[in-house]
Amino acid sequence: MKSISTENAPLAIGPYVQGVTFGNMVITSGQLPINPETKAMPDDVAEQATQSLNNALAILKPDGLVASNIVKTTVFVKDLNDFGRVNQAYEQFFIDNDASFPARSCVEVARLPMDAKVEIEVIAVRG
Repeated sequence: MKSISTENAPLAIGPYVQGVTFGNMVITSGQLPINPETKAMPDDVAEQATQSLNNALAILKPDGLVASNIVKTTVFVKDLNDFGRVNQAYEQFFIDNDASFPARSCVEVARLPMDAKVEIEVIAVRG
């Protein structure tokens, strides 16, 4: 297992890494919707979903992976009433990246770090 670190995604805010490679898989930690350049988080839940997915993709890219390599996502949302907007942004991300939709779980949580509305983790596979 090898850890992944990139400046193109937010740094870990605790004792964990942005992602790891394990065999032919790359597994990301949950990605908050923090813009790695500005360190800011958008207020809009759909923009947060897109930023979280872009952060996850930035972790995959150093290993030569793209959105079409993502086979599973887990979406954590603060409020399932936002599911429709998150779902639209999620769908558009995969369309814009010319990728099939992966398997997905979506769960409502009581609270996310930094009071984010969304956090997304992904598993990608080479080949």
